[in-house]
Amino acid sequence: MDQLPGRPGNLTPEQDEKLRKFWEMFMQVCGVLGDDATGTETETNSETASRTGGKDSEKPKKSRMSLFKKKKEKGTTTPTRVAAMDNIKENDPEDKWGENKAYLETLATHSPEQIRATIWSMVKHDHPDALLLRFLRARKWDLQRALVMLMSTMNWRCSEAHVDDVIMANGEEFAAINEKSGDAKSKKLAEDFLAQLRMGKSHCYGSDKAGRPICIVRARLHRAGEQSEAGLELFTVYLIETTRFMLTHPVDTACVLFDLTGFSLSNMDYTPVKFMIKCFEANYPESLGVVLVHKAPWVFQGIWKILKGWLDPVVASKVHFTNTLKDLEEFVAKERIPTDLEGTSGYSYEYKEPVPGENDKMKDVETKDKLLQEREVLYEEYESKTLEWINELDAGKRAILHSERDAVAQNLREQYWRLDPYLRSRSYYDRIGVIKPDGKVDYYPSKIAPTPTNGTAAALAAGETGSDDVD
Repeated sequence: MDQLPGRPGNLTPEQDEKLRKFWEMFMQVCGVLGDDATGTETETNSETASRTGGKDSEKPKKSRMSLFKKKKEKGTTTPTRVAAMDNIKENDPEDKWGENKAYLETLATHSPEQIRATIWSMVKHDHPDALLLRFLRARKWDLQRALVMLMSTMNWRCSEAHVDDVIMANGEEFAAINEKSGDAKSKKLAEDFLAQLRMGKSHCYGSDKAGRPICIVRARLHRAGEQSEAGLELFTVYLIETTRFMLTHPVDTACVLFDLTGFSLSNMDYTPVKFMIKCFEANYPESLGVVLVHKAPWVFQGIWKILKGWLDPVVASKVHFTNTLKDLEEFVAKERIPTDLEGTSGYSYEYKEPVPGENDKMKDVETKDKLLQEREVLYEEYESKTLEWINELDAGKRAILHSERDAVAQNLREQYWRLDPYLRSRSYYDRIGVIKPDGKVDYYPSKIAPTPTNGTAAALAAGETGSDDVD
């Protein structure tokens, strides 16, 4: 499968220049650039032309960032001013999800170091350029709006949802413990979360013809009020975030299949649907490849009119209605379609409970800290190469620097999977062998290993031993 446009390795000169400027703005906010970097709008036309191959490229002027900018001293309490962002207004009528307000609040309440650390934590196993490009594409290459969206997402992840430090760190095993021994509030949240996992209300199985992982949502299994709003949101974010680990290069989007077989008005619940829409539009940009609505009954027509009005036109254009197996086969091979959707894969969802000891590595704080220190060195190396790439006007040298950045990005990816079991609780998809310890993905694991019955076996199933993870 070829790389899609607007992705690393497949950028137009203009898009490459936007990415360069976006990195510059991001590193200003994070304090990686000094105060003398005052904003992207000051670059001369000849500088831009020299980078993109324009008519003035034969006489480029000296770049305003020709000298390498050293990092600001640690302890900086306020982000560096980015002149291009000075006109951001909190109450913008076109700001659908309140991103401007979140952007301004983030600058006011987070240090540059916090902003940098949180956004780097969002990268995980991805190419750093791929993360930033998601926001650029989502905001149609508007640098200002893309940075607002990136910062808003960062704020949501670390201050509102606590995606990494709570949702993914606690995971399924923590819920299984709280279900039995937590306080009333924790027990209810755990029960609601696990109930949805066990029934397979939403779950991932296989890939479509474009290689995208498929998330199947069985709407008939939902009843308004059965689970709390907090439990529904926890489950939604957990599944979306887990699905990220099933994206394999060059695929960077998912297929969501809403199975409306047996759907009735009693299954409709607008609140969680609106939360799901916000997740994809505001916090997981450019993550939806296609949305399939299968076997929608006539009562769904009125519901769809409401939902379509909530959707961004770009997202709405990705929605396709299928009514028969033949319709579905346009997107998914018949032999890969689950039995309950009339396919011939022979697959039916069956949840596997957390295994005692499968998250023992998360207790090894010493190894985790060593791996995090190792990762920080790679972050700094990538930033250093990126600054050189930003400043370089010679096309040949820029190409070499691009390749060097890609090499560091690959090191980051490989290093992430050594760190992963110390940060992320094992999921159902780790246990059945879809997500491998080294980051490889097998959408159709031929054999599901017998469930380990002791902590040692579970630890082995989760990956290598701690001492081998540290170089």
